[in-house]
Amino acid sequence: FLLQQTQGTIFPAPNFNPIMDAQLLGGALQGISCEKDVLIDILTQRCNSQRLMIAEAYRDMYGRDLITDLKENLSHHFKEVMVGLMYPPASYDAHELWHALKGVDTEEKCLIDILASRSNMEIFQMKEAYLMQYNTDLQQDINSETSGHFRDTLMNLAQGTRMEGYADPSTAAQDAMILWEACQQKTGEHKNMLQMILCNRSHQQLWMVFQEFQNISGQDIVDAINECYDGYFQELLVAIVLCIRDKPSYFAYRLYNAIHDFGFHNKTVIRILIARSEIDLINIRQRYKERYGKSLFHDIKHFASGHYESALLAICAGDAEDY
Repeated sequence: FLLQQTQGTIFPAPNFNPIMDAQLLGGALQGISCEKDVLIDILTQRCNSQRLMIAEAYRDMYGRDLITDLKENLSHHFKEVMVGLMYPPASYDAHELWHALKGVDTEEKCLIDILASRSNMEIFQMKEAYLMQYNTDLQQDINSETSGHFRDTLMNLAQGTRMEGYADPSTAAQDAMILWEACQQKTGEHKNMLQMILCNRSHQQLWMVFQEFQNISGQDIVDAINECYDGYFQELLVAIVLCIRDKPSYFAYRLYNAIHDFGFHNKTVIRILIARSEIDLINIRQRYKERYGKSLFHDIKHFASGHYESALLAICAGDAEDY
């Protein structure tokens, strides 16, 4: 079982002075033309908890809300990046889920990205934030905005009840058999068993289950799911498997798709970069380069422009060979 050191691209700034930062931001936002470079230099080079302290100092100093001022002075995707950086991680997840559920069209891929990849603790905090921010229950909203086995699986993930640390080799083969049968039979009951196992067994347990599945079926579980199921249910199951195997690889794959298959799907790129910036963005960058040959830095540079590009590149951060 591979436990790898994960690493973000954004760290707490040394010699941090929130009052000075707030002053600089105030000056940049009050100017005749908004000094966007100053915003980028400060907000992408402070960790999230420092940004929250800056927002507090800003409120004390100007009697105004920094997020509101950013929204009023900025526009388009650049605004989304700068505002996104100001949310605590759980609130950012809640914000993204709410928009994905309540927008004109449900954004299933956003629901998949977030719910398939977060830990129990992250899910618990995100549900609390969701209730505080929108005065409604995340699970109720999932229930009313999605349907079928896709909904059941999201609901299960949103409970945040996955076993932690526990692994039992004797039941791994049983679980693998159930998964294999579920891929053959495809009844409602089998789909339910399939998602129950994938949503509730511990990561360590599922590593063994996937190995056993390979032994029993001679097939990789992802290939089997892709062959047997379709639609968002299939996409969600695959995302769960990929996140259990290697989360940075999953996000590298999602970024690559968002950048290349959708003509730069801005929302997805912004969400992943911000959400993973203090967790595993360095690892995501490594996987991206290994798997796709070009660096994430290179691809963002190629597709984005202006201050939006500068902000994304600052979050992505890059080594000399990435330029």
